[in-house]
Amino acid sequence: MLLAVLLFVVVIALLTGVHWYVWRRLVRDVTVRGSLARRAGTTAIVVLPLLSFAALSAGRAGVPFTLQRILAWPGFLWLALLLYVVLALLVGEAVRPLLLRTLERRAATRAPAAPAPETPVEPVPAGAAASAAGTGGDGATSTSTDTGTGTDPSTATDPGGTPSAASPSPSPLSRRLFVSRIVGGTAAAAAVGTVGYGSYGVLRGPRVKRVTVPLAKLGRAAHGYRIAVVSDIHLGPILGRAHTQRIVDAINATQPDLVAVVGDLVDGTVADLGPAAEPLAQLQARHGSFFVTGNHEYFSGATEWVDHVRELGLRPLQNERVEIAGFDLAGVNDPAGETENDGPDFGAALGDRDRTRTSVLLAHQPIVIDEAVRHGVDLQLSGHTHGGQLWPGNYLAELANPTVAGLERYGDTQLYVSRGAGAWGPPVRVGAPSDITLVQLASRQA
Repeated sequence: MLLAVLLFVVVIALLTGVHWYVWRRLVRDVTVRGSLARRAGTTAIVVLPLLSFAALSAGRAGVPFTLQRILAWPGFLWLALLLYVVLALLVGEAVRPLLLRTLERRAATRAPAAPAPETPVEPVPAGAAASAAGTGGDGATSTSTDTGTGTDPSTATDPGGTPSAASPSPSPLSRRLFVSRIVGGTAAAAAVGTVGYGSYGVLRGPRVKRVTVPLAKLGRAAHGYRIAVVSDIHLGPILGRAHTQRIVDAINATQPDLVAVVGDLVDGTVADLGPAAEPLAQLQARHGSFFVTGNHEYFSGATEWVDHVRELGLRPLQNERVEIAGFDLAGVNDPAGETENDGPDFGAALGDRDRTRTSVLLAHQPIVIDEAVRHGVDLQLSGHTHGGQLWPGNYLAELANPTVAGLERYGDTQLYVSRGAGAWGPPVRVGAPSDITLVQLASRQA
């Protein structure tokens, strides 16, 4: 308990420091004290993290779903923008002194030259002086006109209205303000562009990948068998029914033999998201569609969702297996279910099977690969990692998962991890595009 409190304090302190840094670089350093721009920027830096906290906690707090949807867009998008604004500003810290030095050098070359020393003036006779003054024949004197414009040379302008070379160079203060605005504006534009493109990738829908997996024990009759693997759809306040429909249409277009939905279908209750999941009833596959729970189902009412997907025509595999033509298909519950005495049971799913037959295991999290190896599984299909979702999150995902994305071998067992078809939190993906994978089994005997 004490460790959890300490961790919470550290996280809050870190977030506070990050927001102060962003306020300093994007608000204080680029605006004038007391200006409307500074007040607006300061307000945004205070309000946006509060919206993010509200968006993250609204679902579990039982906030009405309509309000969840209102909070979700600004709250979650700010988390993604914050990440990339900070990264861009940190790059800007290296560029800032170079820009200042360049401006200082230019200012030095524009500085006015020192005035030449005065030359001694010889006394002029009175008569010559009068003549030089232009005495007229009628005794009136005419004054000579100045060759200049009557203004200080340091402020003289050329005909175009720009300061002449003799104008004073910008002050160090104005140079710092100029550089701060250039760096801050560039960082903000880069972050907005990155998040905008990443959002487009999620809202457009996942692309279909094709992977061939050779299996030593697979019979010739099952050669070329196609499994459409989809994970981490994450229906919620942002991704709804239209998102599900895009995924269903993409899967059906591949004409798979079997559909495997490997967890994290939802972020919310059946009451709120049941209609959003209804297009799953349109899935078409020769040997049907199967479902295993992910960790987010246990945050959202796993029992109700298992019943609901069954009503939609999918078959939940809860620590059990079925025989498909040429191989055994097994599924285990997610480890998050252990808190509800509903965790994975590999013995029940795989313990008494004929090991001469090929086995394919559906398991949401890649971390159960060790159990799969011990039980002689030939191929495990998983999701959960999102491929990192937001670069450089892939490096953190690598610390927690044996495989972040793609196909890898562990002894005699192969593990394929999908990046997922949706997104958790910010509806943004950077460096980890969403996917549906058509896994084609290949028989070595063929």
